[in-house]
Amino acid sequence: MRKRHPKNERIKRRYLTYLEEADRQSNRTTDQVAASLFQFERSTGFKDFAAFHIEQARKFKRDMEGFKSPRSGKPLAKATMKSRLAHVKAFFQWLAREPGYKSKIRYSDCDYFNLSANDTRIANGTREQPVPSAEQIRHVLNSMKTETDIKKRNRALIAFTFLTGARDDAIASLSLKHIELENRKIFQDARVVRTKNRKTITSWFFPVGEDVEEIVRDWVRFLLHEKLFGPDDPIFPSTRIGQRDDHRFVVVGLSRNHWSTTGPIRKIFKEAFESAGLPYFNPHSFRSTLAQIGERVCKTPEEFKAWSQNIGHEKVTTTFTNYGQVSSHRQAEILHSLTHRPDASTNLKPGEPDEDTIQRVLDHLKKITEQS
Repeated sequence: MRKRHPKNERIKRRYLTYLEEADRQSNRTTDQVAASLFQFERSTGFKDFAAFHIEQARKFKRDMEGFKSPRSGKPLAKATMKSRLAHVKAFFQWLAREPGYKSKIRYSDCDYFNLSANDTRIANGTREQPVPSAEQIRHVLNSMKTETDIKKRNRALIAFTFLTGARDDAIASLSLKHIELENRKIFQDARVVRTKNRKTITSWFFPVGEDVEEIVRDWVRFLLHEKLFGPDDPIFPSTRIGQRDDHRFVVVGLSRNHWSTTGPIRKIFKEAFESAGLPYFNPHSFRSTLAQIGERVCKTPEEFKAWSQNIGHEKVTTTFTNYGQVSSHRQAEILHSLTHRPDASTNLKPGEPDEDTIQRVLDHLKKITEQS
């Protein structure tokens, strides 16, 4: 079987350049698009894109039903299938406008890359994700040892993630100049910090406990006064590896380099939670923890708006929708408490709402919308 089609390679290169330069997509996105296009080509036997026919789209969908995830070995999730089909569909929609292709590809034929309505609903369905409680995070911190520089770093890393809600990629690229202990402030400068969508974010420590904050303060002081780190050095330096006399590689301490990927951070989280006898929670799950804490401690729309901004969200609805889901366990507790509340029962008949209650809810939603 032919491995590559030269003509296809040239037009794919043009499209990926368009995505990066004109559509302003990230390298990660273009890599995913390239992978999806390669899978489509493999499904067609690497035929010329100009020979596209709707049967190729239908076959690609059938083929994906038999694909396995390289990580789990299980069939592809509907959400993954939907994403890959969307990549290929967008490519052919672009191709249908290009010279040499627009007379051969009908724009409407690209719709054959759509999933069925049922599969789309499955792909779009939201599922409850495990979220660590504040008590679980504090248990992990209390169980972590600090007798070496590496272990001190690992403990401070988890405390910092809980204290700031920063994403792991941003944490990996933060320098000491980006933290102000006296003001309890973090400045995620998108020029050098790898924030999502390269958005500059100014935030302050969340009120999650003085014990958590003190772990971070001690770590920063340790770097500044004992390790003599400077402003441009990383808050969380990578591990320095050396060789023993027998030429085996061993950990020898902290380097002065930033982590280039988030893999080491996730590994630290995994080992810390497992050592504490808890299931693994990834760094991103801490943002959901903070969102749920915010829903409980914030008493006004303005307070929750500030809490949402501190997570890095421009709109408070993002926090509510993507991070603020009530767990099924907590949902049951709330409904149970409401059932036994003295004012829970009502004599209203169906179709006779309590106008005062409805007005209060509308006023509350209006404030949230205006502040978003």
